[in-house]
Amino acid sequence: MERFGVCSISLVLLLVLTKNLSSKAFDGCLKDDDALKKKTQNEVEYSIPDVGSEMEDMKDDDWQMVQKKGNQFVVNDKPFYVNGFNTYWLMVFAADESSRGKVTEVFKQASSVGMTVCRTWAFNDGQWRALQKSPSVYDEEVFKALDFVVSEAKKYKIRLILSLANNWEAYGGKAQYVKWGNAAGLNLTSDDDFFSHPTLRSYYKAHVKTVLNRVNTFTNITYKEDPTIFAWELMNEPRCTSDSTGDKLQDWIQEMAFHVKKIDPKHLVEVGLEGFYGPSTPQRAQLNPNSYATQVGTDFIRNHQALGVDFASVHIYADSWISQQIADTHIPFVKSWMEAHIEDAEKYLGMPVIFAEFGVSSKDPGYNSTYRDTLISTVYSTILNSTKKGGSGAGSLLWQFFPDGTDNMDDGYAIVLSKSPSTSSIIQLQSTRLGLFNSLCSTKCQWGCKKKKLLDKILYHDEL
Repeated sequence: MERFGVCSISLVLLLVLTKNLSSKAFDGCLKDDDALKKKTQNEVEYSIPDVGSEMEDMKDDDWQMVQKKGNQFVVNDKPFYVNGFNTYWLMVFAADESSRGKVTEVFKQASSVGMTVCRTWAFNDGQWRALQKSPSVYDEEVFKALDFVVSEAKKYKIRLILSLANNWEAYGGKAQYVKWGNAAGLNLTSDDDFFSHPTLRSYYKAHVKTVLNRVNTFTNITYKEDPTIFAWELMNEPRCTSDSTGDKLQDWIQEMAFHVKKIDPKHLVEVGLEGFYGPSTPQRAQLNPNSYATQVGTDFIRNHQALGVDFASVHIYADSWISQQIADTHIPFVKSWMEAHIEDAEKYLGMPVIFAEFGVSSKDPGYNSTYRDTLISTVYSTILNSTKKGGSGAGSLLWQFFPDGTDNMDDGYAIVLSKSPSTSSIIQLQSTRLGLFNSLCSTKCQWGCKKKKLLDKILYHDEL
């Protein structure tokens, strides 16, 4: 936590330092030296104190698709490093007029601390307020609620990673697809039949097609044409424990990534994996948090080599995977887990990696808010260490971000800004640092440039 001086740094000081930058300090970090000169002091003053202001002033013409170039995300030919969050229940809340305002609150508050990406569910299968009531049968009012989520995100210049199915039973998951299959006369005995049975595959593919081709009733923009959507996620935390070789899940990933890309070649695609190493890389198995992780049918390197997968995803839950009791080993694990995946994304995958879920539960024995701040700071500093080297560490998404008055949804991991001022400051500082880099550097930014010390000091130094 202390590393970031949250606490000690002020945006005013950041502004002062930024105003003293010369164009030469960005030698190699801008397309040419004149680029920074063209930024007047007024422009810099406008963009730095409020990390969201530049985005808020963005014209629709500039609201372009996120793309991938090598191991970076880019928007309008500039880097797009991510500081974001998860709020999975947005569609369900938007489906009820009495709770719809909470969706707006989430985006407004996240934007106020500079967060630019939200991961949320674009599924609810066969449950209360289901989006998909049965295969290819949808509740139009719930679909309109998802439309609202997408349109509201754009108002606050927040992009969405939309997940298309769940490995777990919450919100239906693969178990619901199996129930539908059995109701149709199939003799299915395992939830993992979701990945292999052709009928269930057809159910999922039809859902994907319906969502991607949806025309938003608020914006009249088809989802597959909407830059508000950052990426499609095939599934939240897919596991196939019935096949530890990983072949069954790999075949599913290959088919579904191709299916998404065939319908929508413009958006990025990711799998939704937790990041466990599998049989293709036995030498990396020791990095897994436990021996069971090697047996769940996932394979970080192999899965992300499937054609159509654009970037890697990794989750971080030391309190679920190692021990629920907060322990001294947790923080070193987080750092080594991240560094290993960043290295593999660079060396073997040639793509960005997003740490798409990370957090700690307030229900854990030994928990306190200082530990949570230390965990978040560790994740953020590891991202920054990659960023300054031009590495694959492309960003992170907190699990999870809540507005006031939603305590009934809290699984222990909720972060409410009004109740967590120190955490809020850490989040805002990370947003400021990444936002400054995104706005001032071009895709040709080479962190090996000799005259980068001042920018390094602003973005990464422990104490300014």
